[in-house]
Amino acid sequence: MKYKLQPFVVLLFSFSLQAQQDSLALQQRLKEVVVSSSRIDVNFSENSRSINLISAQELKASGALTVVNALQQIAGIDIRQRGIAGTQADLYIRGGSFDQTLLLIDGIKLDDAQTGHHTLNFLPSIEVIERIEIVKGPAARIFGQNAFTGAINIVTKKEFTSGGSVQLRGGSYGQIHGEINYRTTSEKGNFLAHYSRNSADGYRYNTDFKKNNVFLKGGLFTDTKLPLDVIASFTGRKFGANGFYASPEAIDQYEETEVSLFALQTKTQKGNWTFKPKLYWRRGQDHYLYLRTNPEVYENWHITHKAGTALDVSLSSKLGTTGIGFDLSRVSIASNNLGDRSRDLATFFLEHRFTFWDQILDLTPGVAVNLYSDFGNFAYPGIDIGLQLSSQWRLYGNLGYTYRIPTYTDLFYSDRNTIGNPDLKPEEALNKELGLLFSSNLLRFYFAYFERQAENLIDYIKATEESLWEATNIRSVTTQGFEMEMNYPFLIGKKEQFLKLGYTYISDDLSEVAVNFSRYSINSFQHHFTSSYTTQLTESLQWFTGLKYAKRLAMEGYTVIDTNVQWSFNSFQFTASMNNLLNEVYSETNLVPMPGRNVLVSLKYQF
Repeated sequence: MKYKLQPFVVLLFSFSLQAQQDSLALQQRLKEVVVSSSRIDVNFSENSRSINLISAQELKASGALTVVNALQQIAGIDIRQRGIAGTQADLYIRGGSFDQTLLLIDGIKLDDAQTGHHTLNFLPSIEVIERIEIVKGPAARIFGQNAFTGAINIVTKKEFTSGGSVQLRGGSYGQIHGEINYRTTSEKGNFLAHYSRNSADGYRYNTDFKKNNVFLKGGLFTDTKLPLDVIASFTGRKFGANGFYASPEAIDQYEETEVSLFALQTKTQKGNWTFKPKLYWRRGQDHYLYLRTNPEVYENWHITHKAGTALDVSLSSKLGTTGIGFDLSRVSIASNNLGDRSRDLATFFLEHRFTFWDQILDLTPGVAVNLYSDFGNFAYPGIDIGLQLSSQWRLYGNLGYTYRIPTYTDLFYSDRNTIGNPDLKPEEALNKELGLLFSSNLLRFYFAYFERQAENLIDYIKATEESLWEATNIRSVTTQGFEMEMNYPFLIGKKEQFLKLGYTYISDDLSEVAVNFSRYSINSFQHHFTSSYTTQLTESLQWFTGLKYAKRLAMEGYTVIDTNVQWSFNSFQFTASMNNLLNEVYSETNLVPMPGRNVLVSLKYQF
């Protein structure tokens, strides 16, 4: 690693050692929660998977301006940004691709049949989030399509007090951000509303943007046995895309995207049975111009819809807990490039959690069965195993198959250089994981080894230099690695502190391809180190520093440090943030240079 890492790491450990004698069981930091990103409700500490939780308290303490900023502080999560403020970013987990990860909001799956490239456009504001659940490793058995390497479930706030806030933010590159949040609650229901607008001139030519975000959530009939949650959201983005796609020389690209979500869901119990039905509709729109001022040269219009219904049922009995679920949906796309197409999908889930020896050992076998109107039927089994070695130590492992069907872009996209392939097969993989978890009121630490043997990965190949790139199932990749993370809350004097350290190592064994030209590129993190430290300096003053070191196989490593100071006074909160403190020169994808050192200041008023 670069020498820049050393002073910061030493500083963090010195704080930690100094505070050991003043430590206190800060149980509110490591409060036990039931992980909702599962068919079966399981306490966080009893799960047999590698799961990270980011609480609303951690989000607030980090001073993160977006969920993208917060996720970049988690080892094994690779957020590849183009531009600033998460204008366009792709999500990767443990070396997978952006099409191999799944995003959910309150358990509603937000996969897009066009491409996973716009997954993070759905992210809500930090102000409405209760926690973020990150499931690493194979999750197709739980969620179905797209959870090839993992899934992220954003759990929005459900219980809150009446009030609201207004915030203004501005800083480098002409960034201006304004937002308003409102909450009201009563015995019979509650309501949460958020609106924000963010714009900037850009940090280089043709990287300006405008973003609008609306999020509404209502809790109805909360005093009855059948409460109803209603969610509606809309995000619109317009941005210059200098070098974002195609080649870095394509400096005049431009894109506009829209994403919408509407969902209804409830939860009811009858005896030992728990029912969670839901209805949902998701819409996506993507308009791309190769030349911003001349649409006639080349443009793409894509509009996708997904409508569906789902039901999760769990039953507690003497034999353990059984989870059953189904998800029925229809997806469609209207596109000037990909055509007008539709697909019907039925997914059925079944799993059962057995416990033995007074819950010392637990086994959770399960299977997902998927029926596609255009791809046929598939079944993907798996099993989770947990062994409680003591009240604090837990050994866990999981084994399972996972898959991803090609997107419409893989199947049908065409331009002057590329052609899709309607005969593509689903990508498949066998995943293995073995982990050790230590959890107490003062410390949480886990270490996990993982291996993924993937087949039929989609590559773009051609026989001659003059030929078109064509999508083909040709690659096999074995991905191995290990991951560790430590969360440590403590006190210095009577002031709360929070230290988080994480590290992921990934090695890809890529099979040789007997073709003349191959465009497939694996560029996952080889080394990924993250650390963050939050200190309460006074009753009203808090300081946060986050560090990320990343080293990809074919690139130089880079270190990025972000820091912020928050000062609270009565109903006001002032925040000053500095990103890329070291003024590091680096790129995260497609050779798009990221901005250098930049500053943001914000003022928030709560009422």
